[in-house]
Amino acid sequence: MEVASAADRLGFHAVAVFERLLLPAAPDWVNYAGLPEDPAYDALETLTWVAAATERVRLHTAVLVPLFQQPIVLARRVATIDHFSRGRMDLGIALGWLPEEFVATGVPERGRAAAYEEAVAVLRACWGPDPVEFSGEHFTIPPAKIGPKPLSPLSLYGGGVTRPAIERAARITDGLTLAFRDWDSCRESINWYRDAGGTGDIILRAGPMKPHPMLEGPPAFTQDSILDDLQRAAAEGITRVDWDLNIIDTPIPDQLAAFTKLAERVW
Repeated sequence: MEVASAADRLGFHAVAVFERLLLPAAPDWVNYAGLPEDPAYDALETLTWVAAATERVRLHTAVLVPLFQQPIVLARRVATIDHFSRGRMDLGIALGWLPEEFVATGVPERGRAAAYEEAVAVLRACWGPDPVEFSGEHFTIPPAKIGPKPLSPLSLYGGGVTRPAIERAARITDGLTLAFRDWDSCRESINWYRDAGGTGDIILRAGPMKPHPMLEGPPAFTQDSILDDLQRAAAEGITRVDWDLNIIDTPIPDQLAAFTKLAERVW
């Protein structure tokens, strides 16, 4: 909450939270992705709290997996936060990738991508005019009045790493969320999105990640390199960077100092 309040006060555009249900504990599991060891608070519950303590920053999930809950429930939860925040909610979503999370939530492997696309359609239907009616292979809504509705059309940002996921984002969502790995793969992902017809904003979640087998070379988006990295991101066509210092367990006081210093250098 201290970071969100500081972002609101210092003039940053948005605050973002991610969804992580669990961290595998099997003896042979290796944390190649560098997932934080500490448990993550529920993303939407957290943003409800942030909405009450801020005035102007936009609220964003980067990212949330729709298949972990029924889409009608998700639609109402997100629209409720949009009302509580007076129209500041955006929704970043993705198919998900961690097998243990799908097992724990009962999401079958077969047909997962089709179910995800259908869930996005249900979200849009629930946020549209009443009566809402939906009949699909995975989800069904009988004719009904469903609310609350968002105060204005909500922006959906699709996340992904692989080309099919990024092309899907271009096709069914309003923008793209990427997780930074290196500049070459970032540029390639942007090209995939644009080549697939994606015209929306591109959000990059980036931080000074700890070295691990998926990364080569020095980390980017450190406190020393952040200005140069922001300029490069803009040159690559990225609309917004979500600077994530939690990913290396930066203490909150140090995060506040880093964001304050950045605001003084940028504005």
